[in-house]
Amino acid sequence: MVDKKVRVRFAPSPTGDLHVGNIRTALFDWAYARHTGGTFIFRIEDTDTTRVTDEYIAAAIDTLRWLGLQWDEGPEVGGEYGPYQQSQRLDIYAHWAQKFLDQKDAYYCFCTAGELEARREAQRAANVAPGYDGQCRDLSEDHIAAFRSEGRLPVIRMRMPDGQTTFVDQIRGEVSFDHKFVPDFVLVRGDGSPLYTLAVAVDDVLMKVTHVLRGEDLLSSTPRQIRVYQAMGLTEDGYPTFAHLPFVMGQDNTKLSKRNGEVSVNWYREAGFLPEAICNYLALLGWSPGEDRENVTMQELTELFTVERVHSSPAKFDMKKLEAINGDKIRALTLDEFLGWALPFLKNADVIEGSEEEIAMVKAALPIIQERITKLSEIPAMLKFLFVKDFAIEEDSIAKVSDEASKAVLARSLGELTPLEEWTHSSIEAALRSSLIQEMGLKPRVAFGSVRIAVTGSTISPPLFESMELLGKSASLARIAGALAL
Repeated sequence: MVDKKVRVRFAPSPTGDLHVGNIRTALFDWAYARHTGGTFIFRIEDTDTTRVTDEYIAAAIDTLRWLGLQWDEGPEVGGEYGPYQQSQRLDIYAHWAQKFLDQKDAYYCFCTAGELEARREAQRAANVAPGYDGQCRDLSEDHIAAFRSEGRLPVIRMRMPDGQTTFVDQIRGEVSFDHKFVPDFVLVRGDGSPLYTLAVAVDDVLMKVTHVLRGEDLLSSTPRQIRVYQAMGLTEDGYPTFAHLPFVMGQDNTKLSKRNGEVSVNWYREAGFLPEAICNYLALLGWSPGEDRENVTMQELTELFTVERVHSSPAKFDMKKLEAINGDKIRALTLDEFLGWALPFLKNADVIEGSEEEIAMVKAALPIIQERITKLSEIPAMLKFLFVKDFAIEEDSIAKVSDEASKAVLARSLGELTPLEEWTHSSIEAALRSSLIQEMGLKPRVAFGSVRIAVTGSTISPPLFESMELLGKSASLARIAGALAL
């Protein structure tokens, strides 16, 4: 293809929430456009009206915006080659389908589903690769009229020539498909609605797409797409350049699916993953920035991304690595950024209502948990002890503060902390270490475990002494006394 300004497109068919495979494709398209100074097009493929809903389309738009993958042309943005929703382009596809019929590149096919299945069964019995056998390729006008009189609604099929389709994939090199295994394919359904094979190719041509980065699962559809290009009058140097991205595999080495770990990006969002962490991790699934780097900012991704660095071998999805990257991104947040991400989780968990006093307390508490969490969803459990109105120790932790040894620790702690005039984490720590570690000879885990449960109600909490400072002297002492009374 002659050198042109790069134009790439992300064109999902939103039949549900976008999944990690969709988003990795969008991310690579976006990064390539930004790296080359090109254009990132967002196009909605919604011709399958039985599965694509307005709700899913709105969710796809929201997801891309949340991830920071802003598009240059597409829904809510517009552009020179719109509309960017296929359901709004049906007259365009009808025009090209008719043109292909007029050119004899396509033909009406009146075969019923039952007839097609019967012939496929015969092909399988004869050990022949199943596919359309060309039954309606050369129907006479009389045959066509007879079928129409029966009330049959024809599909429109593209006529595949003999020979093969060969193209150079930017990731896989030269790829060839023998047309013996690419039978005549349907462009338009019997009800007049276009199929993917027609709409995707027509849109790519009319929207002047120069590069198609998409999943490896679509590799086999490429000769069909190229056939439509040819029928539209394109020559080989006018085709978009293809780059088929490697599969993302689950931990069981099978293609990623709901069964082995793939869930929607919305799930990761609700679980407390930052958008930049998701993008950072997905970028590493099939691409490498080099030098064994794993932490990459969005800006660095746009500077470093090239298709040449995309691998052809499958990538394996590793939740632990994603969590580690998310933890790194959380630790890199400024306090105000961290606060902005934390507040919705705390409000949604009904830990706070959002008063100025509560927000000030959250802001004071965040620095002591920033190094300890990997997901934002962990924040409510960490900080709820500061805001609970009717404090109670968690049921499964009560036994850990009600035995004699724990009671002795709590009684000693209460005695040492009550006279403290300065209530800071350092003075609290000094008092408890002196009495519990040095004088009672306890190990830190034993000494402080009971106090942690008494003060926070749980075995999981921020650092103990900082937590007690934030909670305040009167509340801390009251909780220790309450635990003693159990």
